[in-house]
Amino acid sequence: MTDHVLVERPEAYPGVQLIRFNRPEKKNAITREMYAKMTEALTAAGADPAIRATAFLGTQGCFSAGNDMSDFLAFAMGGSMGGEVLDFLRALAGATKPVVSGVDGLAIGIGTTIHLHCDLTVSSARSVFKTPFVDLALVPEAASSLIAPRIMGHQRAFALLAAGEPLDAAGAREAGLIWKIVDEPAVEEETLSLAGRLARKPPEALALRIARDLVRGDRSDVLARIEEEAKHFAAQLKSAEARAAFEAFMRR
Repeated sequence: MTDHVLVERPEAYPGVQLIRFNRPEKKNAITREMYAKMTEALTAAGADPAIRATAFLGTQGCFSAGNDMSDFLAFAMGGSMGGEVLDFLRALAGATKPVVSGVDGLAIGIGTTIHLHCDLTVSSARSVFKTPFVDLALVPEAASSLIAPRIMGHQRAFALLAAGEPLDAAGAREAGLIWKIVDEPAVEEETLSLAGRLARKPPEALALRIARDLVRGDRSDVLARIEEEAKHFAAQLKSAEARAAFEAFMRR
Protein backbone atom coordinates (compact mmCIF):
# COMPACT_ATOMS: atom_id res chain seq x y z
CA MET A 1 0.00 0.00 0.00
CA THR A 2 2.76 2.46 0.89
CA ASP A 3 4.23 1.97 -2.61
CA HIS A 4 1.48 4.36 -3.65
CA VAL A 5 3.88 7.02 -2.36
CA LEU A 6 7.51 6.74 -3.41
CA VAL A 7 10.12 8.51 -1.31
CA GLU A 8 13.46 8.85 -3.07
CA ARG A 9 16.73 10.77 -2.98
CA PRO A 10 17.64 11.27 -6.66
CA GLU A 11 21.38 10.85 -7.17
CA ALA A 12 21.43 13.65 -9.73
CA TYR A 13 20.07 16.12 -7.15
CA PRO A 14 22.06 15.83 -3.90
CA GLY A 15 20.23 17.07 -0.85
CA VAL A 16 16.78 16.63 -2.42
CA GLN A 17 14.08 14.32 -1.13
CA LEU A 18 11.40 13.45 -3.67
CA ILE A 19 7.89 12.48 -2.61
CA ARG A 20 6.01 11.06 -5.57
CA PHE A 21 2.36 10.05 -5.81
CA ASN A 22 2.35 6.64 -7.46
CA ARG A 23 -1.25 5.53 -7.80
CA PRO A 24 -2.06 6.45 -11.40
CA GLU A 25 -4.81 3.85 -11.74
CA LYS A 26 -6.77 5.89 -9.14
CA LYS A 27 -5.54 9.28 -10.40
CA ASN A 28 -3.22 9.43 -7.39
CA ALA A 29 -6.11 9.69 -4.92
CA ILE A 30 -4.59 9.85 -1.45
CA THR A 31 -5.36 7.23 1.19
CA ARG A 32 -4.70 7.32 4.92
CA GLU A 33 -1.63 5.14 4.42
CA MET A 34 -0.28 7.54 1.80
CA TYR A 35 -0.74 10.51 4.12
CA ALA A 36 1.14 8.65 6.86
CA LYS A 37 4.07 7.91 4.58
CA MET A 38 4.28 11.53 3.43
CA THR A 39 4.22 12.73 7.04
CA GLU A 40 7.05 10.35 7.85
CA ALA A 41 9.06 11.68 4.90
CA LEU A 42 8.53 15.33 5.85
CA THR A 43 9.47 14.60 9.46
CA ALA A 44 12.62 12.82 8.31
CA ALA A 45 13.53 15.75 6.08
CA GLY A 46 13.30 18.14 8.99
CA ALA A 47 15.59 16.01 11.13
CA ASP A 48 18.17 14.99 8.52
CA PRO A 49 20.84 17.61 7.70
CA ALA A 50 21.57 15.75 4.46
CA ILE A 51 18.10 16.67 3.16
CA ARG A 52 17.98 20.33 2.18
CA ALA A 53 14.76 20.48 0.16
CA THR A 54 11.68 18.36 -0.59
CA ALA A 55 9.92 18.04 -3.94
CA PHE A 56 6.40 16.72 -4.61
CA LEU A 57 5.51 15.17 -7.96
CA GLY A 58 2.67 13.12 -9.36
CA THR A 59 2.55 11.01 -12.50
CA GLN A 60 2.16 11.95 -16.14
CA GLY A 61 -1.14 13.72 -16.64
CA CYS A 62 -2.14 13.72 -12.97
CA PHE A 63 -0.74 15.26 -9.80
CA SER A 64 -3.56 14.06 -7.51
CA ALA A 65 -7.33 13.71 -7.66
CA GLY A 66 -7.43 14.52 -3.94
CA ASN A 67 -8.48 12.46 -0.97
CA ASP A 68 -9.58 8.89 -1.67
CA MET A 69 -13.37 9.01 -1.69
CA SER A 70 -13.73 5.55 -0.17
CA ASP A 71 -12.07 6.87 3.00
CA PHE A 72 -14.55 9.74 3.11
CA LEU A 73 -17.49 7.37 2.62
CA ALA A 74 -16.24 4.99 5.31
CA PHE A 75 -16.07 7.87 7.80
CA ALA A 76 -19.50 9.13 6.76
CA MET A 77 -20.89 5.64 7.39
CA GLY A 78 -19.60 5.66 10.96
CA GLY A 79 -15.96 4.66 10.63
CA SER A 80 -12.90 6.44 11.98
CA MET A 81 -11.14 9.01 9.81
CA GLY A 82 -7.95 8.69 11.82
CA GLY A 83 -5.36 11.38 12.33
CA GLU A 84 -3.25 10.78 9.24
CA VAL A 85 -4.61 13.70 7.24
CA LEU A 86 -4.19 16.23 10.04
CA ASP A 87 -0.72 14.91 10.86
CA PHE A 88 0.29 15.46 7.25
CA LEU A 89 -1.13 18.98 7.07
CA ARG A 90 0.63 19.94 10.28
CA ALA A 91 3.92 18.54 9.00
CA LEU A 92 3.54 20.31 5.66
CA ALA A 93 2.64 23.68 7.19
CA GLY A 94 5.45 23.35 9.72
CA ALA A 95 8.17 22.22 7.28
CA THR A 96 11.41 24.02 8.13
CA LYS A 97 13.12 23.42 4.78
CA PRO A 98 12.06 24.47 1.27
CA VAL A 99 9.25 22.54 -0.38
CA VAL A 100 8.64 22.65 -4.13
CA SER A 101 6.12 20.90 -6.34
CA GLY A 102 5.51 20.04 -9.96
CA VAL A 103 2.05 19.59 -11.48
CA ASP A 104 1.10 17.96 -14.76
CA GLY A 105 -2.63 17.49 -15.29
CA LEU A 106 -5.27 17.07 -12.60
CA ALA A 107 -4.81 18.75 -9.23
CA ILE A 108 -8.03 18.33 -7.23
CA GLY A 109 -8.85 19.10 -3.59
CA ILE A 110 -5.71 18.56 -1.51
CA GLY A 111 -4.01 18.15 -4.89
CA THR A 112 -4.54 21.92 -5.22
CA THR A 113 -4.27 23.16 -1.64
CA ILE A 114 -0.94 21.43 -1.03
CA HIS A 115 0.69 24.02 -3.31
CA LEU A 116 -0.36 26.85 -1.00
CA HIS A 117 2.31 25.50 1.37
CA CYS A 118 5.00 25.10 -1.29
CA ASP A 119 7.69 27.71 -1.85
CA LEU A 120 7.82 27.15 -5.60
CA THR A 121 5.43 25.29 -7.90
CA VAL A 122 5.79 24.65 -11.62
CA SER A 123 3.02 23.37 -13.83
CA SER A 124 2.34 22.21 -17.35
CA ALA A 125 -0.11 24.24 -19.43
CA ARG A 126 -2.64 21.40 -19.39
CA SER A 127 -2.94 21.35 -15.60
CA VAL A 128 -6.26 22.08 -13.92
CA PHE A 129 -6.64 23.17 -10.30
CA LYS A 130 -10.03 22.62 -8.65
CA THR A 131 -11.41 22.25 -5.12
CA PRO A 132 -14.95 20.79 -5.23
CA PHE A 133 -15.38 20.98 -1.45
CA VAL A 134 -18.82 22.58 -1.37
CA ASP A 135 -20.05 20.32 -4.18
CA LEU A 136 -19.34 17.42 -1.80
CA ALA A 137 -20.97 19.24 1.14
CA LEU A 138 -17.51 19.83 2.64
CA VAL A 139 -15.44 22.90 3.54
CA PRO A 140 -11.93 24.10 2.62
CA GLU A 141 -8.95 22.42 4.29
CA ALA A 142 -5.17 22.76 4.67
CA ALA A 143 -5.64 26.36 5.88
CA SER A 144 -6.64 27.22 2.31
CA SER A 145 -9.41 29.47 3.64
CA LEU A 146 -6.69 31.64 5.20
CA ILE A 147 -3.81 31.39 2.73
CA ALA A 148 -5.69 31.55 -0.57
CA PRO A 149 -7.35 34.96 0.06
CA ARG A 150 -3.97 36.34 1.10
CA ILE A 151 -2.30 35.44 -2.17
CA MET A 152 -5.26 35.56 -4.58
CA GLY A 153 -7.62 38.11 -3.11
CA HIS A 154 -11.14 37.41 -1.90
CA GLN A 155 -12.91 36.89 -5.21
CA ARG A 156 -10.44 34.46 -6.75
CA ALA A 157 -10.19 32.53 -3.49
CA PHE A 158 -13.98 32.38 -3.18
CA ALA A 159 -14.31 31.21 -6.78
CA LEU A 160 -11.81 28.42 -6.16
CA LEU A 161 -12.75 27.30 -2.65
CA ALA A 162 -16.48 28.02 -2.35
CA ALA A 163 -17.83 28.16 -5.89
CA GLY A 164 -15.61 25.28 -6.99
CA GLU A 165 -14.56 27.04 -10.18
CA PRO A 166 -11.48 25.51 -11.83
CA LEU A 167 -8.26 27.36 -12.52
CA ASP A 168 -6.21 26.52 -15.57
CA ALA A 169 -2.44 26.87 -15.41
CA ALA A 170 -2.46 30.44 -16.71
CA GLY A 171 -5.11 31.42 -14.17
CA ALA A 172 -3.21 29.70 -11.37
CA ARG A 173 -0.05 31.59 -12.26
CA GLU A 174 -1.92 34.90 -12.45
CA ALA A 175 -3.49 34.16 -9.06
CA GLY A 176 -0.13 33.37 -7.46
CA LEU A 177 -0.86 29.69 -6.82
CA ILE A 178 2.03 28.57 -9.04
CA TRP A 179 5.30 30.18 -10.07
CA LYS A 180 5.67 29.29 -13.72
CA ILE A 181 4.45 27.13 -16.59
CA VAL A 182 6.72 24.75 -18.45
CA ASP A 183 6.30 22.16 -21.19
CA GLU A 184 4.77 18.87 -20.07
CA PRO A 185 7.97 16.79 -20.46
CA ALA A 186 9.92 19.39 -18.46
CA VAL A 187 7.78 19.43 -15.31
CA GLU A 188 9.75 16.78 -13.43
CA GLU A 189 13.18 18.02 -14.47
CA GLU A 190 12.35 21.65 -13.69
CA THR A 191 10.88 20.75 -10.30
CA LEU A 192 13.89 18.71 -9.27
CA SER A 193 16.26 21.32 -10.67
CA LEU A 194 14.60 23.99 -8.53
CA ALA A 195 14.87 21.78 -5.46
CA GLY A 196 18.49 21.02 -6.34
CA ARG A 197 19.39 24.70 -6.62
CA LEU A 198 17.85 25.36 -3.23
CA ALA A 199 19.73 22.40 -1.77
CA ARG A 200 23.02 23.85 -3.06
CA LYS A 201 22.68 27.10 -1.14
CA PRO A 202 25.51 27.94 1.31
CA PRO A 203 26.40 25.40 4.04
CA GLU A 204 23.79 25.06 6.76
CA ALA A 205 21.50 27.19 4.54
CA LEU A 206 20.96 29.55 7.48
CA ALA A 207 20.40 32.59 5.27
CA LEU A 208 17.89 30.63 3.17
CA ARG A 209 16.03 29.47 6.26
CA ILE A 210 15.85 33.01 7.64
CA ALA A 211 14.74 34.40 4.28
CA ARG A 212 12.10 31.68 3.94
CA ASP A 213 10.78 32.30 7.45
CA LEU A 214 10.59 36.04 6.81
CA VAL A 215 8.71 35.54 3.53
CA ARG A 216 6.30 33.00 4.98
CA GLY A 217 5.76 34.85 8.26
CA ASP A 218 4.54 33.38 11.52
CA ARG A 219 2.76 30.06 10.95
CA SER A 220 0.76 29.88 14.15
CA ASP A 221 -2.33 31.31 12.46
CA VAL A 222 -1.97 28.78 9.63
CA LEU A 223 -1.74 25.88 12.06
CA ALA A 224 -4.72 27.23 14.01
CA ARG A 225 -6.78 27.52 10.82
CA ILE A 226 -5.92 23.91 9.90
CA GLU A 227 -7.42 22.82 13.21
CA GLU A 228 -10.49 25.05 12.83
CA GLU A 229 -11.19 23.83 9.31
CA ALA A 230 -10.70 20.23 10.41
CA LYS A 231 -13.49 20.50 12.99
CA HIS A 232 -15.94 21.78 10.39
CA PHE A 233 -14.69 19.24 7.85
CA ALA A 234 -15.24 16.32 10.22
CA ALA A 235 -18.72 17.52 11.09
CA GLN A 236 -19.64 17.91 7.43
CA LEU A 237 -18.29 14.45 6.61
CA LYS A 238 -20.95 13.04 8.93
CA SER A 239 -23.79 14.94 7.28
CA ALA A 240 -26.45 13.17 5.23
CA GLU A 241 -25.77 15.60 2.38
CA ALA A 242 -22.10 14.64 2.25
CA ARG A 243 -22.84 10.92 2.45
CA ALA A 244 -25.23 11.21 -0.48
CA ALA A 245 -22.58 13.10 -2.46
CA PHE A 246 -19.95 10.44 -1.72
CA GLU A 247 -22.29 7.61 -2.64
CA ALA A 248 -23.17 9.32 -5.92
CA PHE A 249 -19.47 9.80 -6.67
CA MET A 250 -18.70 6.14 -5.96
CA ARG A 251 -21.48 5.06 -8.33
CA ARG A 252 -19.91 6.85 -11.28
